[in-house]
Amino acid sequence: MSGLGNFWAQGDAITRSVAVLLLLMSVSAWVVIFWKGWLLRRVSRDLQRAVPAFWAAPSMDAGRERLAAFDRETVLTPLLAAALATPAGGTLEAQGHTDSQLTRRLRDALHGVLGQLQFGQVLLASIGSTAPFIGLFGTVWGIYHALVSISSAGAITIERVSGPVGEALVMTAAGLAVAIPAVLAYNVFNKWVAASEAELEGFAHDLREMIIDGGAAA
Repeated sequence: MSGLGNFWAQGDAITRSVAVLLLLMSVSAWVVIFWKGWLLRRVSRDLQRAVPAFWAAPSMDAGRERLAAFDRETVLTPLLAAALATPAGGTLEAQGHTDSQLTRRLRDALHGVLGQLQFGQVLLASIGSTAPFIGLFGTVWGIYHALVSISSAGAITIERVSGPVGEALVMTAAGLAVAIPAVLAYNVFNKWVAASEAELEGFAHDLREMIIDGGAAA
């Protein structure tokens, strides 16, 4: 800790800004990691319980109630609402074929739900891809700043160089420490979102088929 204290005390505004930026990136990444991990686990459990409960319901009203009871993160109810919606009269939407109207509404609702599930992924990807380079920049700048300070003070010896250079290398390690959890979480969350997306697409497809078959039978 004393080495880091010396590095902070001897660093200039750029060095300290890089350190603060890495700290903010790390805090942001971990907040998103914990939040998305909690969210996607809830969504996975809700899908496993809500979809079978809906299809086991004796009527559409009962199915809607069961779906609302299990769908805590509201990823399935928008699909059902879109499937049962009726376009306003006198609009271009109402002039389209019934099957096309239903497909478009379900597609739009599905895109909205997927956007909700994917929220935060861009931040993790950005942190994972930029943090190592920000840390490397901090190291290069720290070494340059240390060498300039040492040269202005007099003779340069290995003992006087090794300390500041070693402290500056900590910035590279910090950048990697920020980036690695973000990249790992991004890959894991992508897999979870893809699994949820497959379930949601299957539910939307089954809803569409049920409503079209019901309309044809009527």
